[in-house]
Amino acid sequence: TTLFRSSALSAKVSYFGEVSFTAEPTTYELAVERSIVRYDYNDYFKLSFGKYHTPIGYWNATFHHGAWLQTTISRPEMVKFGGSLIPVHFVGAQAEGNIPSGGLGLGYNVGLGNGRGSLFSKAGDSGDVNSNRAWVANVYARPSRLYGLQVGGSFYGDKLSTTPGTNFNEWIAAADVIWTKEHPEVLAEYANVNHRDLATSRTFNTTSYYVQVAYRLPWEASKWKPYYRFEYIHRPGVEPVWDFSTTPSVVDLVGSAVGVRYDITNFAAFKGEYRRARSALNEHNVNGAFFQTAFTF
Repeated sequence: TTLFRSSALSAKVSYFGEVSFTAEPTTYELAVERSIVRYDYNDYFKLSFGKYHTPIGYWNATFHHGAWLQTTISRPEMVKFGGSLIPVHFVGAQAEGNIPSGGLGLGYNVGLGNGRGSLFSKAGDSGDVNSNRAWVANVYARPSRLYGLQVGGSFYGDKLSTTPGTNFNEWIAAADVIWTKEHPEVLAEYANVNHRDLATSRTFNTTSYYVQVAYRLPWEASKWKPYYRFEYIHRPGVEPVWDFSTTPSVVDLVGSAVGVRYDITNFAAFKGEYRRARSALNEHNVNGAFFQTAFTF
């Protein structure tokens, strides 16, 4: 369950918050996912402070914890909650807005804040592991003549301290091509995570991408939306930052998901999904069927 709260504090200052309740075996976990105070100077410059979803690529900045928002049940592995490949959260300050560009529809996000902490899956949530701040920059185009198209690029930089005296530079470069109209809907993202050992200058690159295609069928009031996603992650055999014993979530992966979304009403949907994946942790393909009911109010 995810709850959103938005409030205007003045003509130009607003607050937005997101709280999630996640079912655990014996209890519920309560977490503040986003908490942002924003000052809107104009369409070209908006300054905010707080906790965000890191604007790396498209999915992580667009689809948050409310399952209603996304077509599928699952998120791609490269941006999954609890994963470590992409820092899902970012705590700090961010500037965003439009770039004067006519019909090209350019926009930007730039931010400075906490990088990864000692637990990589909770990047920035409880402070940085060292005194070096992380930065992020994102530029995208949404051409007015091709409404529904977005093409973007993102960059993220940080310094990691895995153990006392062992430091790495982290550089993430990402790109996305998105078509949000549903006849069809196409989402495609690529990210490369580069780690450089500051003592030896050795570099390690982990690459990942996914391509997801969906189509809103025209019959029965367009309630049916089948989809398919292919995803891939390649992690080098030697990767000291993502050691298997401490960060098992970043592994070689080849997987697919096929499913269908049925919009029961304008506020509720039922989803069924079949997944098949093979990773470095499994010698054979792992198959699973999943079902979900999502709603908004």
